[in-house]
Amino acid sequence: MKKALVHDWFYTNAGGEKVVQSITDVWSDFDYFSLIDFLDEKDRNAILKGQASTTSFIQKLPGAKKNHRKYLQFFPLAIESFNVSDYDVIISSSSAVAKGILTHQNQLHICYCHSPMRYAWNLYFDYLQSKNLLTGIKGWYAKSVLHKIRQWDVISSNRVDYFIANSHYIAKRIQKIYHREATVIYPPVDTDSFQLQHQKKEYYVAASRLVSYKKIDIIINAFNELPEKELIVVGDGPERKKLEKLAKNNIRFTGKASKEAMVTLLQEAKALVFAADEDFGILPVEAQSCGTPVIAYKKGGLLETVIEGETGVFFEKQRIEDVVKAISSFEKKEFDAERIRKNALRFSKQRFEREIKEFVEAKIKEFYS
Repeated sequence: MKKALVHDWFYTNAGGEKVVQSITDVWSDFDYFSLIDFLDEKDRNAILKGQASTTSFIQKLPGAKKNHRKYLQFFPLAIESFNVSDYDVIISSSSAVAKGILTHQNQLHICYCHSPMRYAWNLYFDYLQSKNLLTGIKGWYAKSVLHKIRQWDVISSNRVDYFIANSHYIAKRIQKIYHREATVIYPPVDTDSFQLQHQKKEYYVAASRLVSYKKIDIIINAFNELPEKELIVVGDGPERKKLEKLAKNNIRFTGKASKEAMVTLLQEAKALVFAADEDFGILPVEAQSCGTPVIAYKKGGLLETVIEGETGVFFEKQRIEDVVKAISSFEKKEFDAERIRKNALRFSKQRFEREIKEFVEAKIKEFYS
């Protein structure tokens, strides 16, 4: 059967791209489609097995490589510009518009949904506030664009035959927004690379893209109140300068880390501190794979990956005092590194590839029988 894989965009190697990489490890005969494709050679070989994807007109627009999201109003038109009518099976990997690819009744379309478009739905007001778009003409325009995006997003959900969600948390969001059922297949985590280490050092680590909704500022402010404790912040992004000004001397920034450096940091950390409301959260599972416990916000996908008191502790609200209290509670407990790693193995890459293969092949058989 002729197969197409549609992904929102290829410009980095983050959680969504790791899902694509695992899918292409199962089936290597896809043709690829994405709004943009700026992968470097190393990531292209890993994710797309050396191939280039067919891209939309956004690829050639000014500044698309550095900030493709400024063309948000064109995303629906761009994804609908792809002609995939000759393909038998379409798998979309979507956190934005990939699921909106145009298909007909003789094609099977399975969507692995990382989330319905976050900045149009659950992060709508956070997005407007972070971009200073709550008022004024620019704010009015942004709200108008996102209103139309939401309408298109719901309509285009009907183009999907089967939804797969990356967590039960996201399955509920899909049900709420699209009124569709979704099968949960947790994303792949490279537990083979993030190996167990028993000996831990005294520092804590926080890591993510440094953007507002990751709530790194709350973690930094908490450690500002705990000057005797060391925090290492890993990652880069538009919030970095502001966060560096906020941090006291017990907090160190490393910038973006290589995979090898990230493995070492997580293996040796006393704990990972994680304050975001995450759809699934690959990083906390990678930490647990190293035998490192997690101090996390009690919401979202982490409720499915962290076991209270066994592999980490939770804090109730995204507030400085809650993080401080959770760190104090954490330090009074003892954790078994091997038990923590065992929990992480439930989310291995091998498990994902087996489950996605079984699901897709079953639906192909059902659809074409």
